Amino acid sequence: MITSAGILLYRFAPDGERQVWIAHMGGPFWAGKDAHAWSIPKGEYTPGEDPYAAALREFEEEMGSPAPTADYVLLGEFRQSSRKTVTVFCAEADFQPERIVSNTFALEWPPRSGRFQEVPEIDDAGWFSTAAARTKLVKGQVQMLDALRERLHG
Repeated sequence: MITSAGILLYRFAPDGERQVWIAHMGGPFWAGKDAHAWSIPKGEYTPGEDPYAAALREFEEEMGSPAPTADYVLLGEFRQSSRKTVTVFCAEADFQPERIVSNTFALEWPPRSGRFQEVPEIDDAGWFSTAAARTKLVKGQVQMLDALRERLHG
């Protein structure tokens, strides 16, 4: 089983609207796409590795700066259509990095072309209302917004 861990930050705008921090996936496949092309900062971890430590590591790798100091709590484990399970930690924090500098990975593009290029895992990130995030997040992650709402209001 493939396991990932990630962080879902949230804050409240001056008007009281809840916002979440999400990131646009990098690379040519996601270029020019907005709907269902965003994700929480997350990444895979190995069996025996602490998911919380992995979530913090992955956040820093994808954002280019450490996750903010906050009171993180386990939001839950979420099964994705890819059969991956994502363990998510959430916290209220007003994360305001000066810039986003993601790590990169080698990608064969076009597929089966034999040509590889280095692409960023993340090419943009920002705060969005939960309503906007529902249309931006990959479909399997929308359930994380529901879990956050339940945690905060349930």
